[in-house]
Amino acid sequence: MKKSTIWMLAGVMIVAFVGLLFLQVKYIQITLASRNEQFDETVKRSLYQVSRNLEMDQTLQYIEEDIIESEKKYSQYNQPQQTGSPSSSITKRERWTSINPDGSEIIIDYDITTESSSKPQQGVFISPGHGINTISKTSYELQQAFSKRYLHEKALQDEVILKIMYRASTKPIEERVDFRKLNSYIRSELLSNAGLSVPFSFQVVNPNNRVVYSTPGYPAKSDKSIYTQILFPNDPPAKLNYLRVYFPTKGEYVFSELSFVIPSLIFTVILLITFIFTIITLFRQKRLSEMKNDFINNMTHELKTPVSTISLAAQMLKDASIAKSPEVFKHVTSVINDETKRLSFQVEKVLQMSLFDKQRATLKMKEKDANDLVVSVANTHVLKVEKFGGTLDVDLKAEESTVKIDEMHFTNVLFNLLDNAIKYRKEDVPLKLLMSTWNETGKLFISIEDNGIGIKKEYVKKVFERFYRIPTGNVHDVKGFGLGLAYVHKIVADHGGTIRAESELSKGTKFIISLPLIT
Repeated sequence: MKKSTIWMLAGVMIVAFVGLLFLQVKYIQITLASRNEQFDETVKRSLYQVSRNLEMDQTLQYIEEDIIESEKKYSQYNQPQQTGSPSSSITKRERWTSINPDGSEIIIDYDITTESSSKPQQGVFISPGHGINTISKTSYELQQAFSKRYLHEKALQDEVILKIMYRASTKPIEERVDFRKLNSYIRSELLSNAGLSVPFSFQVVNPNNRVVYSTPGYPAKSDKSIYTQILFPNDPPAKLNYLRVYFPTKGEYVFSELSFVIPSLIFTVILLITFIFTIITLFRQKRLSEMKNDFINNMTHELKTPVSTISLAAQMLKDASIAKSPEVFKHVTSVINDETKRLSFQVEKVLQMSLFDKQRATLKMKEKDANDLVVSVANTHVLKVEKFGGTLDVDLKAEESTVKIDEMHFTNVLFNLLDNAIKYRKEDVPLKLLMSTWNETGKLFISIEDNGIGIKKEYVKKVFERFYRIPTGNVHDVKGFGLGLAYVHKIVADHGGTIRAESELSKGTKFIISLPLIT
């Protein structure tokens, strides 16, 4: 598959996933906002109704108090007055009917009470001709009684209103509100308005911002889940009391309706992560395939050179004149021998690839002194370094240098690092190599430092990857197969250690190996 096709598919899938995530997140935001507004509106409406209920309770209380006082005064006023002689009264119910000019009929029921005493009456009589006048007088008296009753009730209401306006606001809130009843009012209003059954706590604050009453669980600091309502809003502004209600589980209530959306969002994110991982893996495999192709091309080029040289030298040996000249014969056989060694070395490099097909290399671990191993490898390379006019120094600062290693593989690690230092030297600058050891935090450190051509910073982290070779523009101009440092990294890791590279272009490279000490 072409890289452009992969990029196109990746772009389409990423846009689709991002769009899906955006729509889900937007839906969650809209739903949360709607639930918050609904909750806020329900609580505010309920608390307003609680305030109205408290006002109604207060009004009813004052009306009842005034009725009781009025009844007391009325009973005192209508007490019968005792006279010197006993008397008795007779009450008789009468009905008076009158017809209005429009034809409607008026019926008035009234009582006539007559007093009787032991004293003889002084001849009080009502003549038959005066009956109509007596009925009219009674009707008038009834109307006057109704008017007086209306005025009394109106005065009673005015008095209650005046008491509420002037006397009620002067009382402390503790005397005006029953806090247990307030708690039940809040609960019942929340249930009746929206079926809202959530835990809450509240406090009442007086005009001086002092907490008069507080239920357990009310937070010490302000919170978004606290709602405020004025108690008795008709009080003077300087005497207003406040009710503050806190809902500790507001967030859980708001999110309760989104319980089915959260798993969907999580699965979408998992799919997106899986897709991204798949695309990254695909690109890595694509790059690995390209590097393998480069490796094969470069390997063919590297193997072809010694093979062609050996073939040419073998053809020269067939010439009879060559056999007659010992010096020429010796030179040709020497060329064949060198090229055979070179070919064998290249084949050995290729065989190192088999290590990467195993999860862990088969190592024969033994206790060895790393300082002795470093000195041995340095002595082997001294002649090769001096051949190019360079120097190889050894600085052994490690006092504890006993480690458990596979001698053959770890020797190859040091050989690979020194070969790279020689291979990537500067042609016009004498080569300087330094091998050093030291101890730090219970570990042994081995470093190999050179003054070669160096590596760009963007390539430093990639040099340990298989088949990776620093690009120079010509695939066959890059030395090696890209397996040496990958082999070094794997062997060090299999020993339980680490390796890192520090390099700067044109200033040289330093490889630092860290191995655990034997404790």
